[in-house]
Amino acid sequence: MKDNTQDLSKKFALFVPYLDEKTKRLYAGSEALSLGRGGIALVNAATGMSRTTISQGVQELLGGTTVEPNKVQGIRKAGGGRKKKVEKLDGLSQALEELLAPHTRGDPMNPLIWTSKSLRHLEKELKKQGFAVSHRLIGGTLKALGYSLQANRKTKEGGEHIDRDAQFEFINSLTMEYLKSGNPVISVDCKKKELIGEFKNMGREWEVKGESPQVNVYDFIDKEKGKAAPYGVYDIAQNEGWVSVGISHDTAEFAVSSISAWWNKMGKENYPQANKLYINADGGGSNGSRNRLWKVMLQQFAQDTGLEIRVSHFPPGTSKWNKIEHRLFSFITMNWRAKPLVSLQTIVSLIASTTTKTGLKVKAAADDKIYQTAIKVTEEDMKKTNLTKDEFHGEWNYIINHI
Repeated sequence: MKDNTQDLSKKFALFVPYLDEKTKRLYAGSEALSLGRGGIALVNAATGMSRTTISQGVQELLGGTTVEPNKVQGIRKAGGGRKKKVEKLDGLSQALEELLAPHTRGDPMNPLIWTSKSLRHLEKELKKQGFAVSHRLIGGTLKALGYSLQANRKTKEGGEHIDRDAQFEFINSLTMEYLKSGNPVISVDCKKKELIGEFKNMGREWEVKGESPQVNVYDFIDKEKGKAAPYGVYDIAQNEGWVSVGISHDTAEFAVSSISAWWNKMGKENYPQANKLYINADGGGSNGSRNRLWKVMLQQFAQDTGLEIRVSHFPPGTSKWNKIEHRLFSFITMNWRAKPLVSLQTIVSLIASTTTKTGLKVKAAADDKIYQTAIKVTEEDMKKTNLTKDEFHGEWNYIINHI
């Protein structure tokens, strides 16, 4: 049965350029008749023609309603027939994508993009704009635009906040504003810590058969080498990354020190006229929204650079959507797959050699400073910061200016 379908598909591909609408239908009907029971389904699978069209061809052949000799039949021109509704709704695709842009999850370069808006919600919004659409039409249009429904994945880290989508819109709007004005927008985070030493690293690489790298059986930490903490800074406009590879704790001091290193090594060269910096960060960890030391250290950074520092944190449970995860860290992981991270310099070198087809460039350096934990930040320390909270979720969005 599979062979029949493949043979028919090849035959149809050869004939179809020479057939008009009606002869194509009749040819499909004749093949269905010759195949017997189940023929319509087989022709449908082989040619992609609808079953209704194939059935019509069969009925015409059986009913003797084929083309009579010397009689001209009305044949529609290519592209003729009733237009699809979506083709008659000028501007629908553009309006739909404009609605979706701030809500698109994941990496926009990924072909499997999807939206956090429901079809019913989109229908309501489009009707406000004057489009006579249904949720089914919107679903078909989304598929044509490259969107698809995705199954559940374990990416949620907490409860879904009621203003999650509104915060995404807020970040998207500010990002466009900063990029348009020529000021940098960076995405920051600390990659998971990695054991330094001859330990197994996931993935496979080409090696001489039987000569794969030998590593330790057990992943017990090497007390002398310890762990590496890669803190990354991803420049959205430049598609460039900086990674400070620390050997100490992932603290707010380490996080801001890494941002400072990016500015001194890459940022101020790329943005010589900049007077503002926009930072997108997760809601927790060393750069968390409740981390007082993070804000105190950013105040010092603002003093040192003269930059106005604006910060937006992602809502709870959405850290996996941070652009640095998809634009930088994922490619670093692919680049060092199956390579034992035997030393700090090895890690730095592997990170710095990471590239992509889209032109990603990465610089990295070791940070061997020992950062203290549990540093107490008092109310008096906080009063010394020149921090202004936004009206919209000031706990997530704020500006720190030099004094």
